[in-house]
Amino acid sequence: MLRNRHGRHSRHGGPRRRLILIALVAALAGLLTSTIFLVVTGWRPGGDEPAVSAPAEPATRVGAGASSGWPAWGFTHTQNTVDYQQGPQQALVDLTAQPMPQVTPIMGWGVDNPLPRPGEFNWNSLDRRMATIRQTKGTPIITLCCAPDWMKGGPAGKTDWSRLELAVEPKRFDDFAKLAAAVAKRYPDVRYYAVWNEFKGFWNPRRNRWDYEGYTKLYNKVYAALKKVNKDIKVGGPYMVLNSNAPGRQTGPSEVTGSWGSMDQRDLDAIKYWMKHKKGADFLVVDGHSMPVQKEIRLNEFQVLSKFSEVTRWLRALGKGLPVWWAEWYVEPVPSDWTDERRGAVHTAAMMEFVRGGAASAYYWSPQTATTADCAGCLWSGTAGGGAATPTLGMLQNFARWFPPGTALTDVKSTNPAVRVLAQQRQIVAVNTTAQPAQTQLEGSPLALGPYEVKWISR
Repeated sequence: MLRNRHGRHSRHGGPRRRLILIALVAALAGLLTSTIFLVVTGWRPGGDEPAVSAPAEPATRVGAGASSGWPAWGFTHTQNTVDYQQGPQQALVDLTAQPMPQVTPIMGWGVDNPLPRPGEFNWNSLDRRMATIRQTKGTPIITLCCAPDWMKGGPAGKTDWSRLELAVEPKRFDDFAKLAAAVAKRYPDVRYYAVWNEFKGFWNPRRNRWDYEGYTKLYNKVYAALKKVNKDIKVGGPYMVLNSNAPGRQTGPSEVTGSWGSMDQRDLDAIKYWMKHKKGADFLVVDGHSMPVQKEIRLNEFQVLSKFSEVTRWLRALGKGLPVWWAEWYVEPVPSDWTDERRGAVHTAAMMEFVRGGAASAYYWSPQTATTADCAGCLWSGTAGGGAATPTLGMLQNFARWFPPGTALTDVKSTNPAVRVLAQQRQIVAVNTTAQPAQTQLEGSPLALGPYEVKWISR
């Protein structure tokens, strides 16, 4: 729950009566503000669905609700990425050394329009992306986003990339579902599909909330089309972006709060509506940033990571057994002056939170650039560095290797709270969350870590 940011005692004392009057005025002001907000926007907190009674318990095994072989920890290909013909060659080798899930959209982020006009397919760039995933032995995952212009009110035969994030028009929902089925038929080895991306274009300005009715109608048509192609295909939604407000800055009631702040209830309402009205689902998809939307507020980057585990536990309770899938996750403020070591420590600590919360999947959104130099948070170095795997890729591969779904977690305590630990029977990962060297004891053995150092330790 949120705490009073000013502590227990005010600096100057005053009569008890004055305090009571001040509290009464503040309460009335808050009530008036909330009432005006509801009247003006038409939004009702909680929507039509009851609140989740209690979050799920912290995970004791990796990947709550996930079956054996579930694609757990991986990354998403974006505009600039590795290619099976153009390389970088070393990146292809390093990716193959420890295979993991790889996600691609069907349009945008380096993939051309697959259906520029009705009946006229263009699979070239998506074929190349899929060939890269196969060559590196990755588990292929497809995000069904975005849509050709003619499905969004634009002309057939043209692609205006500035309109990429517009929603499919309702009259074209059936056309988009047919496109999804065509994708599934062309790539029969793909078993996992997320429908759309972050509710792009699905916003109801009149009611100041997401158009979850429209999205769910599209989702249901796509779900039916994919299951008709192959009943074993796994389909998930709603791919809602989960924004949070900083402590003391919430804009309305929220049923999920923590030391990191409070969730925007409108995001939660969209998920709850989808849960009630979907035809079916095999996993529940979200994404989000650990930091609040108030970018001017800088919270401790390690403390806010508990948002990932706490929200995951809420989603697990809501989903009643559906695996929770984080399609994207972000931790770094903008702008940022983080060193690679600090960034790596936060990334590793974030993955620990996903595991502890019971997430079944989390996919790193690749920030790779076209520069020949290295880039912050990239998965392989620039061409000047040979295109080799970075520590970020190594971290993801280590989680894929040591913490696959079903792995039992063991309780290993760190005597130093600044050193965070996640363990299973054969491996421990430890993270120093400070900019100073740290000493701790793990299972009776001393461990020394440099500033922001991450260590993987065999047991």
